[in-house]
Amino acid sequence: MKINKMRRALLCSASGMALAVTATVSAAQDPDDGDGFLGLLVLGNNKRDVQTDTATPETVINAAEIQDRQAGSVAELIDSVPGVTLVNAGTPTGAGINIRGYGADGTYGSNQKVQIQLDGATMGSEELYRIGTQLYTDPALFREVSVIRGTVGSYEYGSGVIGGVVNLETIDAADLTEGEIGLSGRQTFEYYGNANTRVSSTILGWQPTENLEFLLNYTYREQGNYTDGDGNEVANTGYELPSYLVKGRYSFGDNANQSLTFSHSQTTSDEKDVPYDAFASIPFGNVDRYTETTTTSLQYAYNPLGNDLVDLTATLSYADQYIEQDEVGSTGSALLNADHRYETTKLTVKNTSLFNAFGAEHNLRAGGEIIRKERLDASSAPGGTDKRFALFAIDEIDFGNGFSLTPAMRYETQDIRSSSDGSYVTAGESFDNSELMGGISARYAFDSGFAVFGSVAYTAGLPILDDFDYATYATYMTQSEKAVTYELGASYDKVGVFSGDDTLRAKVNLWQTRLWDYTSGTDYASVDRVNTEGVEIEASYSHGSGAYVDMNANMSSGEWSYVDGTTADYTRMPANSLGLTVGKKFNDTLDLSWEAVLTKDIRSTPGYAVHNLRATYAIDTGFLKEAELRLGVENIFDKQYTPHLATRAASGRNIKLSLAAAF
Repeated sequence: MKINKMRRALLCSASGMALAVTATVSAAQDPDDGDGFLGLLVLGNNKRDVQTDTATPETVINAAEIQDRQAGSVAELIDSVPGVTLVNAGTPTGAGINIRGYGADGTYGSNQKVQIQLDGATMGSEELYRIGTQLYTDPALFREVSVIRGTVGSYEYGSGVIGGVVNLETIDAADLTEGEIGLSGRQTFEYYGNANTRVSSTILGWQPTENLEFLLNYTYREQGNYTDGDGNEVANTGYELPSYLVKGRYSFGDNANQSLTFSHSQTTSDEKDVPYDAFASIPFGNVDRYTETTTTSLQYAYNPLGNDLVDLTATLSYADQYIEQDEVGSTGSALLNADHRYETTKLTVKNTSLFNAFGAEHNLRAGGEIIRKERLDASSAPGGTDKRFALFAIDEIDFGNGFSLTPAMRYETQDIRSSSDGSYVTAGESFDNSELMGGISARYAFDSGFAVFGSVAYTAGLPILDDFDYATYATYMTQSEKAVTYELGASYDKVGVFSGDDTLRAKVNLWQTRLWDYTSGTDYASVDRVNTEGVEIEASYSHGSGAYVDMNANMSSGEWSYVDGTTADYTRMPANSLGLTVGKKFNDTLDLSWEAVLTKDIRSTPGYAVHNLRATYAIDTGFLKEAELRLGVENIFDKQYTPHLATRAASGRNIKLSLAAAF
């Protein structure tokens, strides 16, 4: 489909969907029957809130939903967000995160177009050849995960962000102690029938005084090879994944207006005799692969009472990923025996100020970053250092009449240097680059609950160490990838729509991105630019009776433009999809829900409909803070399918059982 035809289709679809936001449930249609999959437009969600109060396309997954989804990896946790798709799932090593067609592409598990932040530390933006996203951290460690799609909300996190940002926030001791002095804890056991998966997660929170708290978490996850819908075992999908988190916080000063927070997490993976290619596409050979991911951060915060101009944080973070590989065999392959190490040290200082000026209220976040990346030289991964300095500012301006304006900017400089001789580069060669990037968003809210918004955002991806690996490195080490994204949308948020105790929230977002000076990917030499566009919809409806409905949808398309003047479909876009959840809570004791995930045919990948059931029962023990029994049945009809962009079949029916108790 040509991109101009897709543009018309998206505009028509978005108009129809915006009108349908005020409608009730229609009849669903299975994509397998060959007709359109968007016959169902419904509203609501009692598990995930739609972010209707911002122009930024953001989805927030809270602690309750993290537990409810029973995900095996962070990638699986966020694949229900519109615009997000996975290049494989089921294992941490072979999974990659793709947002709006950028990020994981089947050759590389990640790149800087999708930023991943864990407690302020930057992770997993290296173009590591065929070894997944490098995001091994267990979902049990987090209290909240947010996904920002596109560029407009990314300037305080990094440059070159086109797909989006994944923000991971680890749990706090106060989440368990609720601010009271004493010891609290939570123990969770899980078992998944498909692949014989066993999970144990132990969390202890101790608050010896009002101003001091400590947290310890240890999670062990073990999985065998899973079976697909046809009952065939999918090789090399088993793994062991032990993780731990240590965290402490000390508050001091007048009214405890200062604090120091220390966080340290580590996840290891030890795989034996597995394909080097984690995407299982090319038979390079097998390796024994040990991966150790460590993230450490120390944050100082100062927020004096009565001073709206100062809300300061200074975060020093360190992310270290070590990958040790040994070939199974004796060919002596440099690729299969390569060890990798990526170390990123970052200091971020940020202040938030609230003030009135020029007839408007301002919420100004401004700060700076010093970043040092160091990478070990290895086959397919040239080593070196990438030192950067950045300044950023985001000013949320509220004019008080429903109209708000948010300009944002980021200025970043770079000194990038090769550490060893490569195929083309010599040790010590260095390049200096700098870019100024920015954008602006506007939002107008009506008294009726409707709001309209729009934005334009420009970003530039500075050269990365991988670019030393090209014969044309002298050009590409001085050329930034550039992209501009336009967004336009509307939202609706109202209490008392059909009755006095119901709530409806909905958000429709159209976007268009143009990327040029393309230097990433194995096809860099022939590509002139990339054009992508789409529409994303999130809606939720909840009723006082406990009934709730959730819907999200994504339609998108893209086009390669080559240097010879020809064009072709951009093959990395996610499939058009629709997600629907219908559920009911009974007196805060029982939560039952049904979820359907429907996708449309895209190129050679057939569409599919997968159905999941979930139930949570709160057990009243009389002596525990809480106890919950969870039962999930995923792919209940044992559907055989392979998601678009994936290189292996998805899991068949999987029964998941969890028991959690808190004291």
